[in-house]
Amino acid sequence: MFQIPIFSIWYLDTVVYFVFDLGFSILGLFAFFHALTQRVDAYTAIERMTKPAWLGITGGGTAAMLLFSPGGVGSIFWLAGLIAVLVYMVDVRPKLIEVQRGPRW
Repeated sequence: MFQIPIFSIWYLDTVVYFVFDLGFSILGLFAFFHALTQRVDAYTAIERMTKPAWLGITGGGTAAMLLFSPGGVGSIFWLAGLIAVLVYMVDVRPKLIEVQRGPRW
């Protein structure tokens, strides 16, 4: 009989979407727990939004990435969640680390 191979070029997009979805969802969970474990005064020291705001942003972004898939109907919500998490990881997280540890020099 005819057998479908385990890995086929026809399923490559599904594999790529799965890897993106899994990887960025893990990143979102990391961002949420990082925001959760930081001190409240560190957020005011870096002159960004408050800790509850960033918990809501990272938590909502992670929830959107867990509920929707990048190749599905709600992919715009998945993308919005990804952007929210990436803003925290690229902009807020390094400044929080710098404020709490001091400058590198």
